[in-house]
Amino acid sequence: MSLEKFSYDNRTVKWFAYACIGWGLVGMLAGLWAALALVLPDLNLGYAPTTFGRLRPVHTNAVIFAFVGNGIFMGVYYSLQRLCKARMFSDLLSKIHFWGWQAIIAGGAITLLMGCTTGKEYAELEWPFDIAITLIWVVFGANMLGTILRRREMHLYVAIWFYIGTWVAIAMLHIVNSFEMPVSFLKSYSWYAGVQDALVQWWYGHNAVAFFLTTPYLGLMYYFVPKAANRPVYSYRWSIIHFWALIFIYIWAGPHHLLYTALPEWAQSLGTVFSIMLIAPSWGGMLNGLLTLRGAWDRVREDAILKFFVVALTCYGMATFEGPMLSLKNVNAISHYTDWTIAHVHVGALGWNGFLTFGILYWMLPRLFSTQLYSRKWANTHFWLGTLGIIFYVIPLYWAAFTQSMMWKQFTPEGQLKFQFLETVATVVPMYALRGLGGVLYISGVVLMIFNLAKTVRSGSFVANEPAEAAPLPKEVHTHGKSHWHNWIERRPIQLAVFSLIVVGIGGILELIPTFLVRSNIPTITSVKPYTPLELHGRDVYIREGCYTCHSQMIRPFRDEVARYGEYSKAGEFIYDHPFQWGSKRTGPDLARIGGKYPHSWHYNHMLDPTSMSPGSIMPQYPWLFDEKIDKAKTPAMINAMRKLGVPYPAGYEAKANADMQQQGEAIAAALKKDKLEVSSDKEIVALIAYLQRLGTDIKSNTIVEKK
Repeated sequence: MSLEKFSYDNRTVKWFAYACIGWGLVGMLAGLWAALALVLPDLNLGYAPTTFGRLRPVHTNAVIFAFVGNGIFMGVYYSLQRLCKARMFSDLLSKIHFWGWQAIIAGGAITLLMGCTTGKEYAELEWPFDIAITLIWVVFGANMLGTILRRREMHLYVAIWFYIGTWVAIAMLHIVNSFEMPVSFLKSYSWYAGVQDALVQWWYGHNAVAFFLTTPYLGLMYYFVPKAANRPVYSYRWSIIHFWALIFIYIWAGPHHLLYTALPEWAQSLGTVFSIMLIAPSWGGMLNGLLTLRGAWDRVREDAILKFFVVALTCYGMATFEGPMLSLKNVNAISHYTDWTIAHVHVGALGWNGFLTFGILYWMLPRLFSTQLYSRKWANTHFWLGTLGIIFYVIPLYWAAFTQSMMWKQFTPEGQLKFQFLETVATVVPMYALRGLGGVLYISGVVLMIFNLAKTVRSGSFVANEPAEAAPLPKEVHTHGKSHWHNWIERRPIQLAVFSLIVVGIGGILELIPTFLVRSNIPTITSVKPYTPLELHGRDVYIREGCYTCHSQMIRPFRDEVARYGEYSKAGEFIYDHPFQWGSKRTGPDLARIGGKYPHSWHYNHMLDPTSMSPGSIMPQYPWLFDEKIDKAKTPAMINAMRKLGVPYPAGYEAKANADMQQQGEAIAAALKKDKLEVSSDKEIVALIAYLQRLGTDIKSNTIVEKK
């Protein structure tokens, strides 16, 4: 049979590699700045785009979608062509994919700094970007599946299974979580409310980790680890079990982020059960990767690439053991809302995603430029800087987490809370400083890698179109002897994609639909009323400034939380919350019952200078709220959007909403004037005060609860 000559597209791979490195540095520096701002609050600069609440989503989105996202595409475009023995389906689609993704990242970063956010973690980008992501994801899928369909290799290697599963699952997750009601070009409200929004968000949020930070990187692991070690994958059967078990079980685990909350108990229990089950496939995959290095361990001592891969797999194993442990209620009672969650996430992000990416870059770029790595010594130095960075990052945060949890829960012999919340913050600030040192070490290693790879690139000659040849795929395949049952689906990419969609869809359907259709999951509380127009504007300000990144609005049924914050939260409280604001971290106290606790003047002074009301506070100042006016022109659209989402505003209320807003604003301004604080009733600070003073006030001792 004659061989067909063709070439691999290395140019797109190079672009994605450069983007991965560049955006990675930007995202990590944003994270370092945000981390240091918790130690040195003056780093917030008193300027809206540089406050912690706006920088944190920039950091998370840049690291997840820019650094890891470009890393995925870099690895997929390189490995898929070689596994399929075919050039990418379309050079045009490759260009559209690359530039489209970079445009989304750049636009997303700018708008997040401007305060344009949906307020949903890892899904903060507003609705135009959600549409753009969907379109670019379709372009990526068409290019990938087109390449697979015209492959010259019959067998679909395990890495390709993970690529296909990733594409299918992320498409499903992104579309379902991104249903929004637009208010303006860069403002929308989540289609879902309260409990339902929380479930959908963490079904998405957990599985964004599963299917964006994990499954595609497992595919890259299955390709690049054997290549670097020059050894075959340890077990083909393990890879089959790993793939199907992982994508089926993972999708159920999201509710473990909402233990002890107002989410129905049955959904919490499902999340816990499937989270525990996740240990088996996750560790099977980790061991399959580590055992692939059998016979090559002597090289690990000298080869930085193998070092990166070994630690990456170890961190994957650690994170996938810790995750199920955190889903146990007795452990979650300690960990949730503390820095334990942050430490856990960064074991995976810094160790698994970061180190695997670095190893791939060190292995791949010299091959793209037909040269050798400039300095193996520098690569080894990078490894040790990165490893020390991870250690100095996560250990202080584990320490901080246990400190926080124990201090929150301690009572005096007389039955009073032993510590004020601010005392717990002051205690962990030194640990935040050590975390910052870890970040500096880690980023120093990245900078050294950039110099090393730049020197490598300059010493070589780039091969844009790498020559290759392979026999064409036979039209008919004759199998001699008994073949493995899984071979059938491995040769049928479309069926593999369809089966993957069915497998990942089952868990989502069985968790989400009952929560929406069975009314008893969310009992009605008759005293809960829609937000007033002024409160709605204030809520938008709260979301815009990223207050949810530091404050929760969910009181769990624990003695210490009820004593500190008030009556525990009920599902029916949040039926008009688009989006929900339960939060995932308490750098500041819970705000679910803050309404009426302090006078208007306290909130006014607290937002102007937090330390004036709370000495030692690490919260930023918000001086612009006292200058910026409420955008009254948006009020009718806001009311109209909320009504479409089921909030019972009267018909035609848009026409009088601004009048009601002015009346409530003037009442707050008058109360502030009595405390010698002059402020116009149309300022954003007035709206924010109105919202904060509303929180929790609908829940009264004589509340009537109706279950329907």
